[in-house]
Amino acid sequence: MNGVSRPDPRQAAQTAALSRAMAGAVDLSALKARSDAAARQQAAPQTDGGGAGGGGNRFVVDVTEQSFQADVLERSLQVPVVVDLWAEWCGPCKQLSPVLERLAEAGNGAWILAKVDIDANPRIAQAFGVQSIPMVVAVVGGQPVDAFNGALPEPQVRQWISALLDALRERMPAIAEAEAGATADAEPAEEPEDPRFTAAEDALERGDYPAAEAAYQQILAAEPANEQAAAALAQVRFLARAEAADPSAIGRADAAPDDVDAQLAAADAEVAADGVEAAFDRLVKAVARTSGEDRDRVREHLVGLFELFPADDPRVSSARRALARALF
Repeated sequence: MNGVSRPDPRQAAQTAALSRAMAGAVDLSALKARSDAAARQQAAPQTDGGGAGGGGNRFVVDVTEQSFQADVLERSLQVPVVVDLWAEWCGPCKQLSPVLERLAEAGNGAWILAKVDIDANPRIAQAFGVQSIPMVVAVVGGQPVDAFNGALPEPQVRQWISALLDALRERMPAIAEAEAGATADAEPAEEPEDPRFTAAEDALERGDYPAAEAAYQQILAAEPANEQAAAALAQVRFLARAEAADPSAIGRADAAPDDVDAQLAAADAEVAADGVEAAFDRLVKAVARTSGEDRDRVREHLVGLFELFPADDPRVSSARRALARALF
């Protein structure tokens, strides 16, 4: 996540553009005069929660145009503020927002979730250059530093937030303080063996990928937010594709950059051959070249490949930032 503190030129240009737009809607000069002590007090989460959208979560606040400077810009001096731009009519927003709220509560104040109804607050939407929702933007020190668009699965949202915090922890001591508090308050809990996972793992050991996939899908049908099942399903699907991966697919894809099927097959072949960065780069470029259903297919395939790797894998963090740039 080095790009948060040292963005590459394309990301820096995007961040600068967002910053200029925000500066036109709010007064950033007041931030420069605020002392660190005052900033810490302002950033401390309130125990009475935000508005209706906050659901009583101490670390979620409903933001308006009038409260944007205090609730987003000033609080971002102490900890990252993740802005969730949504609307009542947006179906994907209703899938993503509860995920963000749940992760914000689990974060114990290491970051703050700021929810913005773009219909009620059009100036904020304009400041961020919103073209589609849901759109999520991380604001640090009064400046936007990273973003993504669309209702990503919970494991991907968690990875994005983890990478953000990893990049900022040394610069923002309040992150570590909040995390230490969450660790101290956590109660150890034993995880009993789940027979559903046992059945799926047995099928995987036998090499019965269809049975393993069906078992994980059954778990997710009952528990859509089950991260373990989602991650395992992604791996099973890739293993099944990897067995049939053809190294010659890479050459065919290079010769036909507009062939979406060829690009997906080549990316699988590259990951299977440990060419992870090449696969990510291929699909990011395909996202930038495509639109509509083709773009959705490529994006979903790339996100599925992200799930094969640890959340702190720098290759995933770098590719996720590149994907966000390609989507904007």
